[in-house]
Amino acid sequence: MARTQTEDPGRSPATQLEGVEYPVWRDTLVLTAEDNGATVDVINLFKSLPQGKYESQEDVLRDFAEAARRMAMGGSDEDDGVDRDRRNLGRDHPGHP
Repeated sequence: MARTQTEDPGRSPATQLEGVEYPVWRDTLVLTAEDNGATVDVINLFKSLPQGKYESQEDVLRDFAEAARRMAMGGSDEDDGVDRDRRNLGRDHPGHP
């Protein structure tokens, strides 16, 4: 008989979205994941999200594939001509305090 294992919430990007109020900035998602004890991979996935602001959880979930692609490419933003430090990605949007 196979044993079932529960997924570690720190390894699940979708779990980090529970309880988030929208709209939300990408850097807030990063901070939420960090506060929730997410793994480095999950935190980096949020840092790689293509939009600066999200109106709904569905919008974030839709962009997970794009974020994973960016991570696989080494976090390059060649397509927009801007070389950003991934650690400060959320601070690159207008209106950040």
